[in-house]
Amino acid sequence: MAQVLVDREEKIDSARSMRQYLRHSRWPLVALGLLLLIFIWRVFFGSNQPLVDIVSVIILTLSFATPITLGALSGTFSERSGVVNIGIEGMMLTGAFFGALVGALTGQVWLGLILAPISGMAIALIHAVLSIYFRVDQIISGTVINIFAFGLTAYLYSLIFTSSRRNADAGILPSLKFNIDAAPFTLGLVSVLAIALIFVGHYILFYTTWGLRTRAVGENPKAADTAGVNVFKVRYINVLISGFLAGLGGTYFSLQVVGYFKEGMTVGSGFIALAAMIFGKWTPLGAWGAALLFGFCQAMDSALQSWYGQIEWLHTFTQALPYVVTIIVLTGLVGRSRPPAAVGVPYSKQ
Repeated sequence: MAQVLVDREEKIDSARSMRQYLRHSRWPLVALGLLLLIFIWRVFFGSNQPLVDIVSVIILTLSFATPITLGALSGTFSERSGVVNIGIEGMMLTGAFFGALVGALTGQVWLGLILAPISGMAIALIHAVLSIYFRVDQIISGTVINIFAFGLTAYLYSLIFTSSRRNADAGILPSLKFNIDAAPFTLGLVSVLAIALIFVGHYILFYTTWGLRTRAVGENPKAADTAGVNVFKVRYINVLISGFLAGLGGTYFSLQVVGYFKEGMTVGSGFIALAAMIFGKWTPLGAWGAALLFGFCQAMDSALQSWYGQIEWLHTFTQALPYVVTIIVLTGLVGRSRPPAAVGVPYSKQ
């Protein structure tokens, strides 16, 4: 019996040592980086005729990264103020639905773009009230938001469009068009807004009084309260900002890509955005860098389709890359990220 216990402890110590090695050693990352560089060189520069056009991949990367960028920025504002926002996926789905709904019913896609972020804020307000006022566990509250949003949008879509056979076409937002080496390229309006909002968000968080108060509340709400900062007000507003950004991110799917709503069309982008936020260490620019990495994985899948043709297993592999990268990020192999000290902790005024 004693020997069995000793063997078990040795196995546990061995597994723990391996996890520590993978977490702290840079060699796995170096090897992965070298393989990635070799692959990129082969694809873009390895022959007289590159497999894909690098400019096309850049444009695709910026486009595919759009919902992840806005979702990560959404999570950054919420969690910097101390409120965990697992409900980004649900807020994005709500924005996608109501943006398409308004666009389809009015024929004005611009109204859809305006009202989609507002619908995201409405869902975010529910999360804020549950998390801040009622002090519900924020993970549970966010999960409820996701389930509620999926059920609500599916029901309303069936009620308004499927049962009445009403036209669900909402229209497509205009794109920014430009030429590079006489080749035309386009970048959607929501993608352009996402890039601009990253820099606006960075400025607000690190160069304004509001940003200082937000970070103070996320790190030490009691000290901020003592200094005269209204902790509840700061958290409410930041969660609403989070909902606004997530709702805007939803319009990427319904108003920029396809022009209509489809059930579950956000396909987990809100959860990938959370990984990008963690990867980016709760900073807008860092989160954008992580979002670009995920977007690049999707862009390579799209760009290489003409190369690998009908090789189904390779297509499946490249499609899975964003989710594989998400797992790598969340297991901590890219370095430990320290969240705001008070994130997820309800505050009650003494």
